Amino acid sequence: MNDSNADLPGSRWMLLPRNVVVGNGVVNDIGNVCNALKLNGNALIVSGPTTLHKAAKTVGQVLEDTGCNVHSTVVHRAEMSEVETVENLITEIDPKTQVFLLGVGGGKAIDIAKLASERAGCSFISVPTAASHDGIVSSRASISHNGLTASIEAKPPVAVVADTQIIAKAPFRLLASGCGDIISKCTAVRDWELAHRLKDTKISEYASHLSMMTAKILMDSAESIKPDLPESARMVVKALVASGVAMSIAGSSRPASGSEHKFSHALNQVTAQPAYHGEQCGVGSIMMMYLHGGDWQRIRQTLATIGAPTNAKELGIDQEDIIQALVQAHTIRPERYTILGTGLTEGAARRVARITQVIE
Repeated sequence: MNDSNADLPGSRWMLLPRNVVVGNGVVNDIGNVCNALKLNGNALIVSGPTTLHKAAKTVGQVLEDTGCNVHSTVVHRAEMSEVETVENLITEIDPKTQVFLLGVGGGKAIDIAKLASERAGCSFISVPTAASHDGIVSSRASISHNGLTASIEAKPPVAVVADTQIIAKAPFRLLASGCGDIISKCTAVRDWELAHRLKDTKISEYASHLSMMTAKILMDSAESIKPDLPESARMVVKALVASGVAMSIAGSSRPASGSEHKFSHALNQVTAQPAYHGEQCGVGSIMMMYLHGGDWQRIRQTLATIGAPTNAKELGIDQEDIIQALVQAHTIRPERYTILGTGLTEGAARRVARITQVIE
């Protein structure tokens, strides 16, 4: 969707998926989705090794039945080198014929396909097999380069095809991680509002309200999020899609990413074995809500009800890494003002983590 006054000063385009298909068995409708978008010719499926012989195989068979020439590649790590490999493959397939990409899998495959399609000027369809974070629909890709992970601006997928039957069969920890990412919007929006008041950062009321409403609906429904239930998967996917829409309206990741995301990215830098992104953001949101003076206990209880981690032990991360990440978190995207301000002292970080029961 684009602004009808896109040629006027101060106007901008809002890029949103044109089709979002969610439900049981919808992976079999992907051919119809491609036809509706007038995508044909060469299809390149980007997947991880786990999904290659599962969902990716089904997607490939459906596309072949519609007359597409189907190519596939397996990615192992969300690194820039893998993005470049996919870019080269796009050129090798046929430089004169349309190539469109499908990211089939979790965040790794989707982020690589998203960024590769952006750099190559191709259309991209997101086919998540798990709902672990809002990258399935957002315009940003989390990619490592030279040992550091960065959130890189791209374009959102032209379509999202989320088969809740497939997503419900994924390990429940992944769905719980997606819930953590959604719940963390509570502190992301507070950070955005704080930056608006103190730093005159532009804010979108529509985007902030949509993001908060999405988090509230999920928190109110926490007891209904259960393993192996397609309806639970549907609820989480819809919330993740709404989060992506909020970012598109805002023109930035502000409604979805604040101090809790800074904490998660810092934790990725200091710990040898990070937990899932949404898990870390959920735990970060507990501590950041305390700093905001809000109801951090409710966030903690909601995560516990769902079965998501609420402390360092459940994350599988050393307590000292939590402290170090808290101290370093303000250095991540320093231009983005949050409740962390210019940083926490080690003593303050330790106190916050202990009060919120993230460490013992």
